[in-house]
Amino acid sequence: MSEKDQHHIENNPEFQGLKVNNGIVQPEPVSNDSVKRFLQKKRKLHSADEYVAGILKGDITLLSKAVTLVESSKTEHQNLAQEIITKCLPHSGKSIRIGITGVPGVGKSTFIEAFGKYITNRGHKLAVLAIDPSSERTKGSILGDKTRMEELSGDSNAYIRPSPSAGSLGGVARKTRETIILCEAAGFNHILIETVGVGQSETAVHSMTDFFLLLMLAGAGDELQGIKRGIMEMADLIAINKADGNNVEKAQMAQVQYRNAIHLFPKKESDWDPGVLTCSAFHKIGIDAIWEQVEKYKKQTVENDYFYKKRNEQSTYWMHETIEEHLKRNFYDNPEIKEKLKILENYVLTDRMSSFIAAGELLDLYSKLK
Repeated sequence: MSEKDQHHIENNPEFQGLKVNNGIVQPEPVSNDSVKRFLQKKRKLHSADEYVAGILKGDITLLSKAVTLVESSKTEHQNLAQEIITKCLPHSGKSIRIGITGVPGVGKSTFIEAFGKYITNRGHKLAVLAIDPSSERTKGSILGDKTRMEELSGDSNAYIRPSPSAGSLGGVARKTRETIILCEAAGFNHILIETVGVGQSETAVHSMTDFFLLLMLAGAGDELQGIKRGIMEMADLIAINKADGNNVEKAQMAQVQYRNAIHLFPKKESDWDPGVLTCSAFHKIGIDAIWEQVEKYKKQTVENDYFYKKRNEQSTYWMHETIEEHLKRNFYDNPEIKEKLKILENYVLTDRMSSFIAAGELLDLYSKLK
């Protein structure tokens, strides 16, 4: 065996038919100075006025960079993002915000593409956002794979933005709400906010949208199981997707069941009667009827003043949510609290102190530190 082959035991004669060659000579590493220059150039921040001017002109690149600042946890980025948002606020609010949720496998991404293309084909500008605080763990966001919405991704009147990859629900939701403001300032007059799966994130989506659409499936067992009653009560419209082929009859039966179910719920403050429709996002059937319901809802709620009343309530809600999140983060980030927390946690676990007394001591300490 040659000296070259001795580096690989796989080249031993006993391994007949197997040959492993040495790899190529590795190039010299890039100097640190080159990397630093590249990163400095890449990370150059604009002024708030430059971001705002670009956003108001509809510059997608500057809009995306501003959204990245919103999602950043760096203090410098957060301060700049808040300045941008404040200056964009007077130019926001001129859209219809539509929340979309549904059980896993309902076809949300297919529906969003079909519905989104319907909206852009009517001459509107559309932004698609998501609330997915668990995507780092599950990799579950539809927006993590834009190839599933190829047609919409290539539409010049559509802007698709993945949600932050991780974080608390409150934090992700707040960043999504701030992104809505930037998108509206950029001229997007229709905003779709999608939530992944069925859970607490529906409440967050409902608290920042005007119209809430619940997608359902037919023929998946008991039609009224697998979804919380609270989510159905929030819905302004239920759409049973995949109503095509052999599934049409099942979808129509499910439609009757859901209509009977929603009549049992209390009347909405908006005076809107939620309907139940069938559709096939894949075949683009029934999309127009869903759009008509959205337009009808907006017209009715604007006329009875509920539309703007709800938006005002949402604004104050997010003010309180932001205060709570800020206080919570400051509390747990405090070095003295961190140290004391470990000690009291041990006391609680060994039954030397109750949970309530431990919490009280920590809060007392925090108030003295302030």
